[in-house]
Amino acid sequence: MSDFAIKYARFQIGQVVKHRLLSFRGIIFDVDPEFDNTEEWYMAIPEALRPMREQPFYHVLAESDEADYVAYVSEQNLEADESMEPLRHPMLKDYFDISAQGEYLFIGEPLN
Repeated sequence: MSDFAIKYARFQIGQVVKHRLLSFRGIIFDVDPEFDNTEEWYMAIPEALRPMREQPFYHVLAESDEADYVAYVSEQNLEADESMEPLRHPMLKDYFDISAQGEYLFIGEPLN
């Protein structure tokens, strides 16, 4: 891919998403235009499930029935969450205010 190629992220900061394969949902708080994590992290993903590096990757305040955590997820593995269920992640207030309409308003600076 050319150094000058323009990349567009399908999702945006503040959008609630869910993982297509794993059972968690959450809110995006940062976006990398392409993979920007360690090689060790990337190689730990089973080869059959390993995403392409040349796509946006999202930092997500993730929550499942078992735990709340920060996830790093490829665009191909996310879809919009339309459930309208409120999020409960303990770090939510570190990054977002909630409007009267229930929208998540980003209050920080993106990490990138």
